[in-house]
Amino acid sequence: MIFLFFSGILLSQEKRERETRIKESAFPKTALETISSYLKDAKRIRFYREFDGKKISYETKFKKDRLFFSVEFDSIGVLEDVEFLIKKVDIPEDSWKNIETHLEQNFDRPRIKKIQQQYARQNRDDAQTLKEAFQNLLVPYINYELIISSKNGEGFQEYEVLFDANGTFVKLRKSSPQKYDHVLY
Repeated sequence: MIFLFFSGILLSQEKRERETRIKESAFPKTALETISSYLKDAKRIRFYREFDGKKISYETKFKKDRLFFSVEFDSIGVLEDVEFLIKKVDIPEDSWKNIETHLEQNFDRPRIKKIQQQYARQNRDDAQTLKEAFQNLLVPYINYELIISSKNGEGFQEYEVLFDANGTFVKLRKSSPQKYDHVLY
């Protein structure tokens, strides 16, 4: 019964982010100062404001050294996390086996759409977190965030699944597709 109770709580969490592109001038100045040295030699720099129904955060996305980075800050410009896209071969073999086992046991025909390596700030300072993320260090506190699609009764549902460095399950959220205010062609 305890397992069913906790699995119900985990499955009830839903990710409903609304991401809006903004100008650099609308981005928090403290966040810009924190990330400015890492934006040198970066390409495709974009700034976003996110609202998930509860809180506002700011994010900058860019390409640097052939990696696609996403650096997220809270509403006052304090670093929350740094993420970048990876492939499954970039995850240590033991960790990947644990992730794969969890997905196969808990989802019907899971399809991996995106994998990100995540460096959450937690109790470290911004400079240390940014340095470790941009050096792509495999530190014990990194997370792997997967966006997957899985079959359910009505079709397919997207989920955001978070695993720690060892491939141990941490968190699950249903992911709603982005709403577009314009027509895509």
